[in-house]
Amino acid sequence: MDKKVRVRYAPSPTGFLHIGNAQSALFNYLFAKHFGGTMVLRIEDTDLARNVEHGEESQMKYLHWLGIDWDEGPDKPNPKYAPYHQTERNKKGIYKKYIDQLISEGKAYYDYATEDELQQMREEQKKNGEAPHYDGRWYHASEEDIAAAKAKGIKPSVRFHLPKNHTYEWNDWALGKVEFNSDNLGGDFIIEKNNGMPTYNFAVVVDDHLMEITDTLRGADHIANTPKQMAIYEALGWEHPHFCHISLIFNPATGKKLSKRDKNTLQFISEYHREGYLKEAIFNFIAFLGWSPKGEQEIYSKEALIKAYDPHRMSKSPAFFDQKKLDWINAQYIKKTDVNDLVDRIMVLIHEQETEIAKKLNGLGYSDDQMKDVILRTVHVHQHDVNKLTEIMEHAYFYATVLDHDMDYSGLKDFDHDDTLKVLQGLKDAVKDQPDDTDPQTYLNLIKQVGKDVAVKGRNLYFPLNITFYGHSSAPQINEIMAIYHPATIVKLLDKAIAAL
Repeated sequence: MDKKVRVRYAPSPTGFLHIGNAQSALFNYLFAKHFGGTMVLRIEDTDLARNVEHGEESQMKYLHWLGIDWDEGPDKPNPKYAPYHQTERNKKGIYKKYIDQLISEGKAYYDYATEDELQQMREEQKKNGEAPHYDGRWYHASEEDIAAAKAKGIKPSVRFHLPKNHTYEWNDWALGKVEFNSDNLGGDFIIEKNNGMPTYNFAVVVDDHLMEITDTLRGADHIANTPKQMAIYEALGWEHPHFCHISLIFNPATGKKLSKRDKNTLQFISEYHREGYLKEAIFNFIAFLGWSPKGEQEIYSKEALIKAYDPHRMSKSPAFFDQKKLDWINAQYIKKTDVNDLVDRIMVLIHEQETEIAKKLNGLGYSDDQMKDVILRTVHVHQHDVNKLTEIMEHAYFYATVLDHDMDYSGLKDFDHDDTLKVLQGLKDAVKDQPDDTDPQTYLNLIKQVGKDVAVKGRNLYFPLNITFYGHSSAPQINEIMAIYHPATIVKLLDKAIAAL
């Protein structure tokens, strides 16, 4: 790069951080960090009616959680570029200056058309088989018409006048050469609403120019906005940034763009946190939605992704959301994460009580130390066989309440009755005097000794114990599960199995 890179992530606080937002933010972050540039967070909050309470705070919170930070923004203002909220910038008259300039140069004009008139225009166009477009009725309007509209108290909007048969083209990081003809953009478009607020396509141009944004990375759903923005850049005599339109995320089951109606896919980053996905795994997964590195490697740390990132490898094709791949990636991160770190993350989920399993664990009435102990022991058993942290929490709840469960002992009939009874009774005698902190190795030694004493080994020794302590013949290391339980609980479980026999 022969220029100082400046990129921006500019969300609207009309909702919370969803997977598409995070994708745009992540690629801006990777771009900035790879080229040693600056990432700007700008809040595009001019759509007052749709702004959601705490939407901005939620976006910032979960960007931080993902590991995406910015160099400038509302919380890190650079006086040269501040403020970073469009509503504040509008109050300072930043946009008005350039709207007035375009009006004075005849490149924009006041439009007094009422909503009823515009609706009638659209209906007539539909009836005539025409593509919807503004017909320019207030461009070069007479002074008499303007005076009459003012006398009616009509508040005008401001429209930008598109030149006829003009080509707007750019070389996109992802898509290559893209071009649009001005005659196919829907006619003159509004740049200032009648409430004095600038529209998105105007404000974003002014902000990107004044904030010296060099590269604009955003979703491919913005591609129809780009030629309109280029028209404004051209009219104001400014150079436009280098554009990159990021692949949209599609649902592989429907073949359509992922939407909030896709109930089988988590939409918001807060949900991924709540359900026990690790932030590092989500970061890794999203990086492959619209981009791919060289080679076959799939697990990358954030630092490795920053180093490997190449905007020329951004994809033209849709990015398909692969739930199985996400779960696999998350499982890989769980396997390699420090046990105590996993315990701390699970404790956060338990305290937040945003899932049913978190509420159930809270309902046990354990102290933090007691809960940490149960979780730690459970992590030791299940770290390598789960996809999400909530699955560890489910296991922990089972172990904590095991005496309340009705075990299925039907599998015991598959083994010799007398031998199984000897094993269970022998282990009960060996365990009943064990201390609370008996470790897995001690329990393994006891099992082996009982098996030796009663001449039972292999699956005939271990499978009945799996059923007794886990409820299924297939189980993790049963001695490790025994170490989760209090010795008195082990004895009670053995008694229940013996009674079943």
